[in-house]
Amino acid sequence: MFDQILLPLDRSPLAECVLPHAIAVARTFESQITLLHVMDTPREARWRRAMDPLNWQIRKAEATAYLSEVELRLQAAGMLTEAHILEGIAAEQVIGFADTHASQLIILSSHGQSGLSDWGVSSVVQKIAQRARTSVMIVRAAQPVVLDAPGLRYQRILVPLDGAPRAEIILPAAITLARAHEAQIVLAHIVQQPALPRRTPPSREDVELADQLVARNQAEATQYLDQLRSRLAGEVETRVLVSEHLAAALHELVAQEKADLVLLSAHGLSSQIHGPYGDVVNNLMTNGTTPLVIMQEGSQTPTTPTPIEAANDESEGR
Repeated sequence: MFDQILLPLDRSPLAECVLPHAIAVARTFESQITLLHVMDTPREARWRRAMDPLNWQIRKAEATAYLSEVELRLQAAGMLTEAHILEGIAAEQVIGFADTHASQLIILSSHGQSGLSDWGVSSVVQKIAQRARTSVMIVRAAQPVVLDAPGLRYQRILVPLDGAPRAEIILPAAITLARAHEAQIVLAHIVQQPALPRRTPPSREDVELADQLVARNQAEATQYLDQLRSRLAGEVETRVLVSEHLAAALHELVAQEKADLVLLSAHGLSSQIHGPYGDVVNNLMTNGTTPLVIMQEGSQTPTTPTPIEAANDESEGR
């Protein structure tokens, strides 16, 4: 499932928050971890051909030494590793490497060398997540932690489901992780209250009709999650909530359940929405506070570049 894990690192302490999670996931799925560092070339430097060769070689030697040190730490924890250094624009190189090397999971720190910011994820992470054709795990940047001492273990895994069969592709990964970590799985479904856009307050009949629809959807969701729970091994709990705002309800549920990992599919009932993810997935990615795994289905069609990206590529002759 996750035989090949790609771990981009920019040599910042913030980015290293991914290491315990990489070990935890790799142990579970017996994965190989590929470390990747991109020596970022500023666009203006490429245009002017003004890079200092000596400085470049020093930077490359430092990057090589850094990756070797991280490799030793991971190998001491029993990991199978390899390391690569690329040159160019970070997001582009990570996406291209993941594609050509058949990576099944990219594990990213929400922030790195540029530091923490008011944005939920850095611009580089946003670009990789939006353009990659593989599953992505986003770990929220925090203070550096002691690598694998005594070992990261997940305790409560939240799995939001919207009832679509394709959203259930996340379940095998959730079950495998829960079994390996002796964790509880919480299956969740949010019933959205129907909008009543009216120029005047809704009538009693309108409200009653909306309430009937919510009650029917609650009953269907409860039955659906109960059926799933009966098929899954281990400790599985279910939650059915009603809310006007799906993403907000999921954020609250993560906090209430004290979930330390959220797993969900990139696509569900909203799979026809333009873009690689629906609104709820995008919201959890950019505004979440808990490690998040977004599962893609098999081989994905390359995302069509935005008009701005296409114009930028054309201006650079690519």
